[in-house]
Amino acid sequence: MWIVAIAWMYVALMMALAEATSPQGTYLGAVITLVFYGVAPTALVMYLLGTPGRRRARRQA
Repeated sequence: MWIVAIAWMYVALMMALAEATSPQGTYLGAVITLVFYGVAPTALVMYLLGTPGRRRARRQA
């Protein structure tokens, strides 16, 4: 699970870098690309996939 998240963040970072270095691209566009294609989806998926573990830990406590 972690390797997929790391790989996806790498892809999103490369997309943002391409946006920032493109003649038509902007730094704001790069930040938006990184947040909306990388950070937000990864955080959401990691949160959803971690739900069973959190539930199990709460029951054991």
